[in-house]
Amino acid sequence: MTLKNNRLKKCYDSFGGDYETVKQRIHRDESIERFMIKFLQEPSFNDLSDALENEKYEEAFRAVHSLKGLSANLGFKRLEQSSAIMTELLRKSDLKVIDKGQCRKLFESVSADYKAVVEAIKELEKQ
Repeated sequence: MTLKNNRLKKCYDSFGGDYETVKQRIHRDESIERFMIKFLQEPSFNDLSDALENEKYEEAFRAVHSLKGLSANLGFKRLEQSSAIMTELLRKSDLKVIDKGQCRKLFESVSADYKAVVEAIKELEKQ
């Protein structure tokens, strides 16, 4: 395993990611790292936060669904899983009578997973 592989694997391990699956799909570590850094500019998490704050649950659904897809493509397993749970809550709910407490709890989980990914990527950038 090269030094770059080792750095990326440690980064993925730190937030519960799946480096090996991403490596099979993307192949080049430079590309994986580039996509990870681009993820920091992706607006889905902020869009989700804003939509929930404004009780715009259809927008929240679209944002969390996008976050789930990006996380799946990049191997961010924990974030993918927490986003998937929130996606299904919003998909199956009558968005006019959403369980705000449950939604808030799920957002806290998504938020913690998102922050772990962001912190790990920022740390990777410093190396």
